Amino acid sequence: MALPFPLPSLNRHPAGSPVAAPASAAIESANQELLEAARRSPEEVLERLNSTADGLSELQSQLRLARVGPNLIAHEKPVSWVVQLLGTFRNPLVALLAALAAISLLTGDSKAAVIILAMILFSVILRFSQEYRSLRAAEALRRLVHTTATVLRHDARKDISPALAADLGLHLGGETPGPQEIPIDRLVPGDVVLLSAGDMIPADVRVLASRDLFVSQAALTGESLPVEKHAGLPERQTALREPLELQNLCFLGTNVISGSATAVVVETGERTCLGLLARTVTGVRSRTSFDRGISDISLLLVRFMVVMAPAVFVINGISKGNWGEAFFFALSVAVGLTPEMLPMIVTANLSRGAIAMAKEKVIVKNIDSIQNLGAMNILCTDKTGTLTQDRIVLKLHLDLHGRDCDEVLELAYLNSFYQTGLRSLLDVAVLEDVEMHAALKVEKNFRKIDEIPFDFQRRRMSVVVEEENHHHELICKGALEEILAVCSSVKDGPIIQPLDDDTRRQVLKLSEDLNDDGLRVIAVAYKEVPLQNLPYSLADESDLTLVGLIAFLDPPKDSAAEAIRELNRRRIAVKVLTGDNPVIARKTCRDVGLKVEGVLVGAEIEAMDEARLAGSVETTTIFAKLSPLQKSRIIRLLRARGHVVGFMGDGINDAAALREADIGISVDTAVDIAKESADIVLLEKSLLVLNAGVAEGRRTFGNIVKYIKMGTSSAFGNMFSMLGASIVLPFLPMLPVQILLNNLLYDFSQTGIPFDNVDPDYLEQPRQWSVADFRRFMIWIGPISSLFDYATFALMWFVFSANTVEQQALFHTGWFVESLMTQTLIVHIIRTARIPFLQSNPAPFMALVTVLVMAIGIALPFTSIGAALGMVALPAAYFGWLGAILLSYCVLTQLVKTWYVRRFGYN
Repeated sequence: MALPFPLPSLNRHPAGSPVAAPASAAIESANQELLEAARRSPEEVLERLNSTADGLSELQSQLRLARVGPNLIAHEKPVSWVVQLLGTFRNPLVALLAALAAISLLTGDSKAAVIILAMILFSVILRFSQEYRSLRAAEALRRLVHTTATVLRHDARKDISPALAADLGLHLGGETPGPQEIPIDRLVPGDVVLLSAGDMIPADVRVLASRDLFVSQAALTGESLPVEKHAGLPERQTALREPLELQNLCFLGTNVISGSATAVVVETGERTCLGLLARTVTGVRSRTSFDRGISDISLLLVRFMVVMAPAVFVINGISKGNWGEAFFFALSVAVGLTPEMLPMIVTANLSRGAIAMAKEKVIVKNIDSIQNLGAMNILCTDKTGTLTQDRIVLKLHLDLHGRDCDEVLELAYLNSFYQTGLRSLLDVAVLEDVEMHAALKVEKNFRKIDEIPFDFQRRRMSVVVEEENHHHELICKGALEEILAVCSSVKDGPIIQPLDDDTRRQVLKLSEDLNDDGLRVIAVAYKEVPLQNLPYSLADESDLTLVGLIAFLDPPKDSAAEAIRELNRRRIAVKVLTGDNPVIARKTCRDVGLKVEGVLVGAEIEAMDEARLAGSVETTTIFAKLSPLQKSRIIRLLRARGHVVGFMGDGINDAAALREADIGISVDTAVDIAKESADIVLLEKSLLVLNAGVAEGRRTFGNIVKYIKMGTSSAFGNMFSMLGASIVLPFLPMLPVQILLNNLLYDFSQTGIPFDNVDPDYLEQPRQWSVADFRRFMIWIGPISSLFDYATFALMWFVFSANTVEQQALFHTGWFVESLMTQTLIVHIIRTARIPFLQSNPAPFMALVTVLVMAIGIALPFTSIGAALGMVALPAAYFGWLGAILLSYCVLTQLVKTWYVRRFGYN
């Protein structure tokens, strides 16, 4: 039996469906659908999409969602575990190890093949498990950040009779008609959405009706200026070619700057313009400094391998005469020098950091941003809700003499009540006056006629109401200077008089006095106009009459002073970027203990050139009365001076600054576009929560650095040891299979690093990625291990007479144990700038894997497995010498490290 309401006849497939048109055909099809919607009137578009002006019913929505799939684009889809596991095998190192295993099998060396296969499985399984957990954790964390759309719903009983619903097995009822908030991934073609300032456009939509709608399309087109959108048909029907150029279409990923609109969804998910673009670039993203640093370190170690492996092959081939043995030995050396654990260590640290930060109410959207959070040394933040309680209270409503005035409150209430844009906290505070609502009899005595929405250039907004069919009244409220600019008169009691310079100074002085008391001031003005049907515009905001001021209190947050102290202790400078009055901002900073070194206002910033402003941003604490572009400019200049800048914002005017900063920080209650622009989202708007996230970011970075310092210095030292041994010994210093096993056990010992402790003093200052520091550390620390390797060579050669081909097994075994012990122990020296075990203790798991690997290394020569790998039992005297070598190695490395930290610092 067919449903009485058809689905849109569009050729769609659920997200993730294997059926997909070629990209060019898909783009052409989607563009045609959008162009068709643009050509038709709103009524025709609704009919084509089988929708109504009241939207869809919940039943219709669910049926369409099952057919077209969720409103997700390619890069948002989680990868299946099978694809992820197979992707782990697509790795140059795994290919190298697999080739070595195959060669070993073909030449009859099954022992080496087994160990190499074990290394492959160990590396792949460990990396897969960490990446799988990381992706699933990140996906779960992203679900905590809610992005919703407002849709219209009507009762399904308008579309289908109860009898027919029963025959179809459908349940009707329980639906609430009218506007509803739903997750944007549940939007389907035909949904009617309501848009207002601050909203992200949730899909590709056709505008049905609008009011002063301006949209930023910078994410799609790069246009810096907002574009006006309206419901009208294009002027030139024959010129319709590119949907992005049409003013009656809005697109997923763009955002509403000002105004409001009703629109119908035409395309969702991968068929949107953004989705089609994402399909062509999925998996490609710009590389951060962190990505480049990891690549540089990997490349450095690979260079060692490329130089070392051929050199060892040639030297051993010439000196020993066995080129086959030399080949396997060189390959084993290459494997030992390759940083196969680096991806796992980095992934494990970042995923563990993201999970730990979530427990601190810090949600990481971009996992690589954890490193930037730890490196941040300047935090730019708004004042409201961060330094203050985010609980605005209306305290006063005054005339120009500072006397209580009910008319000011009445006009302010009507303005806030009838505006349809994004309501600010000031509007919420005004509307909390329930008695005023009853006294005015708003629904009975007034009717909204029109609205001139707020924008950040005018910094005011107006509504036009009709009072009892008598006249139209334009009520305007906003920043005092902006209201005074459009006023020609002022109301003093029942008398309206011209606004002269003396009265202007009187009002400004009243505002300054209120600001000094920490009150935020908004001016209210109005004018009566005759009844008319024409739409109102910005030009009507003129010749207004100033009625008075309303003053709000936003008390300082109790935790702000403590948070400022903690951030300063962690060497993070806090700067306030606000659209508010500089006097209020200065008082708030004083109340929370933030030292103010300088103040700049937007007008002064606008008059400065780049060079002058670049010098001023360093020494300025408060930037007040800023526009969105001025916020971005300040952050850009701070970054250009070498700072790692974080920006914390939650408003429409913060989106550009969030994108400009090294790390954008928003809150879960922010407007959609702010959350989408942020790298990190706080579930609680508090600097204390952010401070905990900074500590976790630095802890994560510190543990990654430990492995890199260990890996580079160990590889550098091994290079000298292998070259020297290959030149002077008449036999191989260690069998290829023993090198592989040594490397496997060493890799296992490093799995404790992501869980390790980090010294408190390491967390006290920002940490930036420095390949130069790693290279310098490697040069100073690496050769120390070679000294003790040579000492071990001398020990085995002269003391234990392992100096002939017949005694080479003893030499191999002695160096195997010493090499494994030194590599495993040295991470405890490198992991801290302090004295290990006395001033800094490792995490229990880190200590456990160290003890376990060392115990395996000592016991192995005495087992049948060791014998099968060419090892022999070591004499008891060896272990006394081993203890002396290990103690000397640790002491010398600690001394050199202490000198290094004093000279170069410990990054």
